[in-house]
Amino acid sequence: MRKFLEEVLDQLKQVTWPDKNTLFRLTMVVILVSLTVGVILGGFDFLLTQGIKVLVRH
Repeated sequence: MRKFLEEVLDQLKQVTWPDKNTLFRLTMVVILVSLTVGVILGGFDFLLTQGIKVLVRH
């Protein structure tokens, strides 16, 4: 277990961490993409729900 943890720490030292600007930009990209996908899926859900309601009424 000790060797494993030492190896993990060695690997973490090799990681190149992003600077604040990059972190902020990439976070904004993730948020915008998530919101866009949510709106698109919500729109499809709404349209399919309305379509099924129309079909069930007849």
